[in-house]
Amino acid sequence: MLTLTRSVGETIRIGDDIEVHVVEVRGGTVRLGFKAPREVTIHREEVYRQIAEANLLAAQVTADTLGALAAFAPQADTGTPAPGAPAPRVSAAGERAASPEAPAR
Repeated sequence: MLTLTRSVGETIRIGDDIEVHVVEVRGGTVRLGFKAPREVTIHREEVYRQIAEANLLAAQVTADTLGALAAFAPQADTGTPAPGAPAPRVSAAGERAASPEAPAR
């Protein structure tokens, strides 16, 4: 870790795009100001940890979740109807009849 000493009104530069300004020092508290491009995120440590924890929880997918999402996925035409779908009509010759909603193939 690099440790620098700065006084109120002085600046620290990080790379070409980021400036850290010492705004105020009062007791054991230092107020800093930051100038950085919009795409650079700046968070207090405790907020950063909460975001990282929330992202980790969101990334954990359970089998139950995958099963629930599978009900919404389009089904490939395997000859087996999707769960909850009406069974296809079969003619006397054993051929599948076109459903009224879908065009005949």
